[in-house]
Amino acid sequence: MTEDDDFEPHLGRLQATGRRRGRRYVQRVIAATHLARGGVFLRSRADRRFNGSRNARGAGVGRVLADRRRAGVQFRRRVVVKARVVRLAGTGAGRALAHLKYLQRDGTTREGEPATLYGRDSDPADAKAFHDRGSGDRHQFRLIVAPEDGAEYDDLKPLVRRLMARAEADLGTRLDWVAVDHFNTGHPHAHLIVRGVDERGKDLVIARDYLTRGLRERATELVDLDLGPRSDREIAGRMVAEIAQERLTGIDRRLLVAADPERIVAAQGVAPFEQTLRSGRLATLTRMGLAEPVGKGRFRLAADLAATLTRMGERDDIIRTMQRAFSAAGVDRPAADQIIYDPGRPDAAPLVGRVLVRGLADEYRDRHYLVVDALDGRSHYVGLGSEAAEGIGEGMTVQIEQVRAEVRATDRTVAAVAAANDGRYDIDAHLRFDANASQGFAEAHVRRLEAIRRTTGSVTRKADGSWVISADHLERAAEYEAARVRERPVSVSLLSPRPLEELARVEAATWLDARLADGAPSLPREAGFGAELLAAERQRRRWLLDRELATESEGGFRLASGAIERLCRRELLLAARGLSDDLQLPFVDAGPGERIEGVYRRRIDLASGRFAVIERAHDYTLVPWRPVLDRHVGKPVSGMVRGDGISWTVGRGRAGPSIG
Repeated sequence: MTEDDDFEPHLGRLQATGRRRGRRYVQRVIAATHLARGGVFLRSRADRRFNGSRNARGAGVGRVLADRRRAGVQFRRRVVVKARVVRLAGTGAGRALAHLKYLQRDGTTREGEPATLYGRDSDPADAKAFHDRGSGDRHQFRLIVAPEDGAEYDDLKPLVRRLMARAEADLGTRLDWVAVDHFNTGHPHAHLIVRGVDERGKDLVIARDYLTRGLRERATELVDLDLGPRSDREIAGRMVAEIAQERLTGIDRRLLVAADPERIVAAQGVAPFEQTLRSGRLATLTRMGLAEPVGKGRFRLAADLAATLTRMGERDDIIRTMQRAFSAAGVDRPAADQIIYDPGRPDAAPLVGRVLVRGLADEYRDRHYLVVDALDGRSHYVGLGSEAAEGIGEGMTVQIEQVRAEVRATDRTVAAVAAANDGRYDIDAHLRFDANASQGFAEAHVRRLEAIRRTTGSVTRKADGSWVISADHLERAAEYEAARVRERPVSVSLLSPRPLEELARVEAATWLDARLADGAPSLPREAGFGAELLAAERQRRRWLLDRELATESEGGFRLASGAIERLCRRELLLAARGLSDDLQLPFVDAGPGERIEGVYRRRIDLASGRFAVIERAHDYTLVPWRPVLDRHVGKPVSGMVRGDGISWTVGRGRAGPSIG
């Protein structure tokens, strides 16, 4: 019996001569590819740029699936497949674990129970084992698979497993993946996390065509096999349902395409069914003030039609999200007390309140939102954008502020140094320009330039470490800040990790004390969280008076001098006793101006704030915590205590990259 390896094909005919005989094998393959594609291999300038897609797995099948054209495409079932590549460097690994846990949250199954993770052969799958296997991976793939007819499936697991089996065949490797099904929205969908390595442990690079369109085509094939093609009645029913929707629809897109340069479109002159759809939709848009009749069955569309309908759709989604959150939390809020916080308004005031719900606003991009019961007695929906708000959970008290797009003093200094140095900036030039500047201060400017370079590429770093600064550097810095604000419109500060009712009698410095010391400038409304805050402040006043930490007279209530510092130290020493038993090390307090060097172990949350545990050779200390520390757990760090903060450096001594 012959083996598969015994057969070796050769292109060409026997005794081929001349040019044909001399052509290499790879040239013949390329020629055949050109012929199959109608003689066109590179279709656009973007295709001619090298991006690795042709060397990635699934490049060939991805192009075939992306270019597939079929008769009767309107009858095919639609499946939304979103794919995202997530880097795991830095804080990515910690966020990946948090994302995995969040996907398994309560209330996402049909029965309202926590979601169950599953894999190719395991149900349930071990989330910790999967995370540990991928701890050294460079990246991972996150997918969302949402069949339009997902409600027809009692269980999405068989569909997902068959889809991943086809993906493995297309990519030529076994995949390590886990998934979870969500039925808590109007569109059942599955989340998949795929490790970024192949079966040999090498980095898995998947072609863009396969990720964006190939997987969607494979999923559509499977749903078509399961449910059959869509009927004319189903298609018509979905289109008619779009007529009254207050969001951007397929009918709107067709109207925009058909409109003339004056934005005028007619309902007549098309197929009868399409005319019915257009007439009904144009009547709806007229009632909404987004279209106006101009006679003879013609309408002028609003200039901002698409943007307005998109915003209306997003607002409806937010309102439904808030209503689901209130229902899950058992909270009753009238519609008038449900507010969407808009940080883009110039007069947007800081928002102080208790986190009622934290959830995912965009499961694809891992964007979260908060529903906050604020001092005004209302519940506010706050979209966080890319603001991670690590460690912020339900029941905590936070302050939310808008982020303003402003050119920083750092940018102005860089521009001034470059103007005096022939358009170049470096640390030596900075120190010559400003004799009072320190090395660390100049290095902070370099970090700012590096951040702008990575994001916008508007500054250039030379091989000698200097930077080429353009004459319009301040304008480019302003554009960079505006882009950051669009991505991260708010900042979230933790005021208290403890519930409000615990703060009235706690032996610690609390944000209630800070409000009382300032005379409570923002008076809350006596409703909801505002009413609870007023009651807690009355109890806190009595508690402070009983312990002689405050006085009250005709002039009003006043905290004793140093009361907040004493309360903070009491809580710190109490927490240190418990930590000393765990670490088997004595606690040594860190004073202002002291240099701290040690290994960052973890964060602890106290009523007075968040503190970092720094372990040294013979003792440990507690110092104010900063978010950048969490990406360096177990690493040596050093810094100088200044007031209530520290500028940290990774590694011991003054050498090493700063993270301040």
